[in-house]
Parts: sequence; C-alpha cells; structure tokens
Amino acid sequence: MISRNTIDTVFEVARVEEVIGDFVQLKRAGSNLKGLSPFADEKSPSFMVSPTKQIWKDFSSGKGGNVVSFLMEHEHFSYPEAIRYLAKKYNIEIEETEQTSEEIEQASEKESMYLVSEFAKKYFHEILLNSEEGKAIGFSYFKERGFTNETIAKFSLGYSPDRWTALTDEALKNGYSLEFLEKTGLTIVKEDKKFDRFKGRVMFPIQSMSGRVLGFGGRILTSDKKAAKYLNSPESEIYHKSKILYGLFQAKQAIAKNDNCYLVEGYTDVIQFSQSGVENVVASSGTALTPEQIRLISRLTKNITVLFDGDAAGLRASIRGIDLILEEGMNVKVCTFPNGEDPDSFAKKNSFEDLTLYLEENAKDFIQFKASLLNEDAQNDPIKKAELIRDMVTSISKIPDRIKREIYTKETSRIMDISEDVLVNTLAQILRKEQYDSAKKTFEENKNLEAVKREESQLEKVDFLNVIEENILKILLNYGTRELDFENYSNFLNQDGEIERKVETKTYKVYDRIFLNLQDDEMEFSNEKFRTIYKYIISHYHSNEEFDKEKFISEIPQELASEISDLYLSEDKYRLDNWKSKNIYPKTKDDDNVIVQDVNETILNLRCYLIYKMIGELMNKTKDKNSETNNSEILAEILHFGELRKFLFSLLGNVTPLNHYSQYN
Repeated sequence: MISRNTIDTVFEVARVEEVIGDFVQLKRAGSNLKGLSPFADEKSPSFMVSPTKQIWKDFSSGKGGNVVSFLMEHEHFSYPEAIRYLAKKYNIEIEETEQTSEEIEQASEKESMYLVSEFAKKYFHEILLNSEEGKAIGFSYFKERGFTNETIAKFSLGYSPDRWTALTDEALKNGYSLEFLEKTGLTIVKEDKKFDRFKGRVMFPIQSMSGRVLGFGGRILTSDKKAAKYLNSPESEIYHKSKILYGLFQAKQAIAKNDNCYLVEGYTDVIQFSQSGVENVVASSGTALTPEQIRLISRLTKNITVLFDGDAAGLRASIRGIDLILEEGMNVKVCTFPNGEDPDSFAKKNSFEDLTLYLEENAKDFIQFKASLLNEDAQNDPIKKAELIRDMVTSISKIPDRIKREIYTKETSRIMDISEDVLVNTLAQILRKEQYDSAKKTFEENKNLEAVKREESQLEKVDFLNVIEENILKILLNYGTRELDFENYSNFLNQDGEIERKVETKTYKVYDRIFLNLQDDEMEFSNEKFRTIYKYIISHYHSNEEFDKEKFISEIPQELASEISDLYLSEDKYRLDNWKSKNIYPKTKDDDNVIVQDVNETILNLRCYLIYKMIGELMNKTKDKNSETNNSEILAEILHFGELRKFLFSLLGNVTPLNHYSQYN
C-alpha cells in the first residue's frame, strides 16, 4: 500500500499541465491551456487544462478529472500505478510494500502483462551489463554501434541469454505466471515444452508514451539464415505494433519543444540520432506507417520530417506514407541521405552541428521531393510526366485545409510548368470522386437495414432540479470564497396595516449564503453524485479558511474526478474558440454583480420549483376521495403557496403562470 503522506506529496508537487504536456501539445488559451483530444480523432482542439485548478476536461469524449485520472484514462494505469509514475517523474520517495507472489497473481490480466514486461526489461538490461555472456556479446555489439553507456541506459537496451529457458525460469522463480509470459510473447509454450522467444538476441524494449513496456524487438547476432534478423513481440492485449512508435517515450518532450518530429524506420536510427543530440526522433519499427501512429505524433506537433536513406527502391515504397500524413492534416517534409548512408550511419559520422545543418538544408517540401524523385522516371516521356502530375495532385487532394491545397496547387504548377487551371480542374475531379465513393460506401453499408417509420419525436424533458443542483455546485467551486453583498427581503405591517417589503443588504461569503439558504429550505440534493460532492465542498469550506483547490481535488474520490472537472470547466468550453472574432461574446462571471445575480436566481428558481411541486402534490390530494384531509384546508395551503410563488417570481422579475415548470420532469 502507498502511504497517504506519499499520495498527498504527489498531489502537492505534480502539475497537471506538465504531466499532460508530455502527451499532448498544449497552447495557451486565456488562463487555461488547450490542445487536441488524446481520446478522440479531431481537427479542432476541444481538450482543456486548467493550471490554476489542476484539472482537465475533454469536451469531445466527456472525460475529465485531475492529474491521476488523466494517467488512468490515457495510460490505463491503476490508481497506485499513476501515483508511482508521478512519484518517479518528480523524484518523490514513495513508501510502499514490495509485491508478494500472491499479489502479483491477483493482479488483473492487463496489469500482469505490464508487470511481467517490466520485469523482462530489467532482466535483459541486467544480463547485458553484469553477465559474462551479456558483456561479451550484447554489450560489445552496442559498443561497436558507437552507443555510450548513457545511451544504453536511456533506452534500457538488453541481452537475452542464448539458453532456451533463461528468462522463463527467472520469471517463474520471481513469482510471475507462465500464463502472462506466454500472453506477452516472451515465452513460447508448445504442449509440455516452453522456451524463450528472444533467445540469443540483443533487446530493444518498446515503450508507451508514458514509459510502460509494451513489447520488445530483438536482433540476432549470428549468421543463422533460418532465423529472422529482427523479431518483434506478437500482437497482444498491450502490444499493437500499428499503434506504437519506437522512441516516443524518450522523444516526446523534444518533439513538443522543437515543434517537429523526425520519422525514421529502425531502432538504431532513433538511438544514434538521440545520442548525436537530435532527440525529437521516432521510428515506425519497420511497419508501414499507420494513421494511429501519425495521430500519436499529432498530439505533440503538427510537423513531421520523414528521413529516408539513399535507396531509390525503398524511397518509392515509402512515399505512400506521405499521403497518410497529409490526410491527417499534418505538415510534412522529406529529407534523404547520400547513397549508401542511412540515418544511423550518417548521424554516427557527423557532429551535432553538421547533422542539424544537413537536415535544415536538405529537408524538402513534399511537392519538391515527389517532383525530384519521380521526375527521374518521367524525363522526356509525356505520358509518364502526366502520371507524375496526377500523382502529385492526388497527394494534394489528401490535404483537408483548402488554403494549403491552393498553395500546393500553385507550387505544382510552377515546378511542373503546367497551367494552374488544369490542376484545379483535376483536383476538383479527384475530390468529387472521393466524395462519391464515400457516399456510395455509406449507402452500401446502410441499404440492407430495414426501413422503419419515424415516430413523431417528442421534446426531451429537462431535469430542471438537476440543472439547478449542478449550477449550485459550479458556483460553490468557482466562487465560494467571494465575499459579496446580498439583499435579504422581509415583509412587515406598516401603520396603515398594509404589507410592505423591507430590504436589507448584508455581506456573505458565497458558500455561506448558499449553505444557509439550503438549510432554511431543509433541502437535500436529489442527484446522488451531486449530493456527495456538495457534502465534500461544504466540509472543505468549513474546515479550511481558504478553499485549496488542489487539496480538494486530491481528496475527492477518484470516481467523482470527471464530475468535478465538468463543474469547473463547463463554462470554459466556450473559450476554446476565438468567439470575439465572430462577434460573439459568451457571458462570463468575472463581475461580482453577475455572481450575485446568478446565486439569487439559482436559489429563487429552486424555491419556485419546490413550491410548484408542493402545489402539485396538494392538488392531487384534492382529487383523492379516500383522503381524510379537508379540501378547504388544502385549498388554503395552495393559495398560501401561490402567493409565495408570486412573491418569488416578482423577485425574479417575471410573474410566471402555474404551468411554468410543466415542461420539466
């Protein structure tokens, strides 16, 4: 168990904007930060982080919460794992008991797979550094590649002994289950036999953006022609090669800082570049580039530079990935190395200054790159040149931004010496065909569905009480400690025996004003979650002189974290866009008078609603023939509540008929 003191320290030190900034590129939006949702595929940012409140909200998926809930949602951590991750990030000594064999076996399947993968990473690394075989074979290989001790440690490189069950035996001895060794692909089980998948290979751990070990790549060092040179973990519950980029864990901060990501093919390309000082580099690990991998990068930057070696055949096979990058709305450049060189060898031979200078001078726009590459084939052949131009226009058609499409069309016209009108018409044809194909696909998918008659839709009823309760919590969280002047009303008889209204102004803290009003009405929240949150809020206010948002968020149960972020940031949703440029000015509550009005209207509406409900219950009693209550007494009560209702409506500034709330549940 992790001590409460450790958890409190983690919440005090951890900054939600720093942690989320490791996974999502955030930009300033007023007092908040915004970025693209890491939980949904979107082009416009709807993900908001509040540094002052230490919470986040994703308006695309509806998810939200504090720093721990983000890690639980994004990285699928358990609560203790999220605390451990944050403690490691902020160098906080964590008080916890070591896991026993029984605890390891009781962990969930996915958690167990993560645990055994982490064990394997440490085991391979330990073997590389401290065993005779590891030092003689694995460590020597990495040294020959030019990797320093620091680089080997940074990427947790390792070595799997050339014995059939070395890892398996060690893992079983330490309490790890054979079931999860097999499910992660570390151990191959055939009938009554079991053996290590990566026997006799140098090991490259493949990590998630947060550093969790998902799988491994292993390179054989012998000249065995029957064995694959590189071997990866098989697909599993935690390892999906199409959704992973090698080196992203080590590169994420450099990518965000430099606002650019270099994309290579192999493990050693990434490692050599990183060691040379160019750390914003990741690899697709030999797989064809996928939209999921591109979206991982898009969380950190909109700019990708694809690095290719000088092999022409490899270049042509790889340029298909460029269209995918464009389709995701990313900006793409391409840089090739001299013949016979790849990113690994070139980085090894050149200093940081020479490497960065080469990348800057040789990174071409994708249009220039395609033209130079494919023009070699076309030369003076008109038919091939026409095919080349169509290929370039097809790439342009993948770009979702119309302005960028027009700019690239002009550039293609200039480079290929062809009329811009012709290119525009060709582009329009391609786009129309894509739209037609998309519509046809949708039609084909739905044509077999049975046609059903649409029933006349009814206006969905609003849970009015839920709306009021939600607004009370929003006011308490955002403005509870504000001291404001509120008016108190009372009635008295004047000298002529007429009823007059007396108004007194008194200063209250907002939370006191609301608390006292709800106490007077003996009102309990109908929404169970809201009722729990209200109790936590009031308890915190009564126990602390000031409302410590970070402390409050750390103490609130984790299952309420999303609700809290909703309440805190719902109004900030409208600040995600530059509304002022559209002559739209969303209402804000920065003004004291606006807050007072909101508090008063909320409490008055609550009282009006409760009175309306009571009148309804009393009227039902008059229809009950078995009721022993005298109808005249009930009618007197109805008249009394009716007068009170009119008085409250007058305070609201509108005299509303009895059925004012009939549209609500």
